[in-house]
Amino acid sequence: MPSMTPPQIPRYRGVFPVVPTIFTAQGALDLPGQKRCVDFMIDAGSTGICILANFSEQFSLSDAEREVLTTAILDHVAGRVPVIVTTTHYGTQVCAQRSRRAQEAGAAMVMVMPPYHGATIRVSEEKVFEFYAGVSDAIDIPIMIQDAPVSGTPLSAAFLARMAKEITQVSYFKIETANAASKLRELIRLGGAAIEGPWDGEEAITLLPDLDAGATGAMTGGAYPDGIRSIVDAYAAGQREEAVAQYQRWLPLINYENRQGGILTAKALMLEGGIIASDAPRHPFPTMQADVRAGLLEAARRLDPMVLRWGR
Repeated sequence: MPSMTPPQIPRYRGVFPVVPTIFTAQGALDLPGQKRCVDFMIDAGSTGICILANFSEQFSLSDAEREVLTTAILDHVAGRVPVIVTTTHYGTQVCAQRSRRAQEAGAAMVMVMPPYHGATIRVSEEKVFEFYAGVSDAIDIPIMIQDAPVSGTPLSAAFLARMAKEITQVSYFKIETANAASKLRELIRLGGAAIEGPWDGEEAITLLPDLDAGATGAMTGGAYPDGIRSIVDAYAAGQREEAVAQYQRWLPLINYENRQGGILTAKALMLEGGIIASDAPRHPFPTMQADVRAGLLEAARRLDPMVLRWGR
C-alpha cells in the first residue's frame, strides 16, 4: 500500500516515547531512577522523548514537581535527543506560562491538549482556537496538538488544518481518536504544507495504518523504543514488507500495553529489567495486578527487548 507523503520535511520525526515518572514505593519523586529511565530510553533508540504526558502520570504531580522534573530531565538529556514537554492546562495564561518556561529550559516542542476540566467542562471551537493562539504567541517552538478522547473535545480535521494554517506555532498533531489513519489522511489533504508533523499515538496500536496514512512520527509508551524503531525505520527506508513483519512481531506486546497494562506498562518492564527500583504509581492510581504483570512479562520475554537487559 503506498503511503501518503507529508508536504514538507519535518524538523522532528521518528520515535518519541513518553517518559514515565518514577516514584519511590512511598510516592516521592525518584530522580536517580528517573535519570536511569531516560538513559535507557535514549540507549534503546528513542529519536526523542516526551515528558509530563498522561502516560507520565502528570495528573499526579504538583506544579513544583513539574518544574523539578522538567529541569532535571532536560539538564540530564543535555541535548542528546530533542525533548517534548507536555504543558496542558485548562487556562490559556497558565498553559502559555508553562510553555514559555519549557522553551526556556530547552524544550524542542510543547504538547498541549485542548482546554477541558473533568467530565463536563468544555469550551467552544472559537475558544479552543483562541487558546492555542494565546499559547503560540508566548513561544517560538512548535506546538503539538494532542487529539485524544480523554479531553472530550471533538477536533475535526478541518478545524485542526485551519489552526495549522492560521496559528504560527501549531504544526504537529498527535492523533489518537477512532479512525486515526483516516483523520491523518484528511488532515494532510486539508492542511497541506502547514501540517509539518502528522503523528501516531496511543501506544502504536494503529501504527502501521497510520504510517500508510502519512504519519512521520510515533509517540508511544517508553519501554521498547527499539521495537517501535524496527517498524518505523523499515517503513521510512521504503521497506514496507519488513515494517509489516516487525509490526506483526511486536503487536502482541503493543496490544498488551494498550489494552491491559496501560500507564504502568513501561515502569513494570523497567523494574523487571533492573532500570528502576520501584514501578509504583501514586495513590490513588491502582497498582498493576499480578496476573496482568505476568502476562505482560510473558509477552515481552518472547521479544527480548532491551528493557529486560539494560539494567542487568
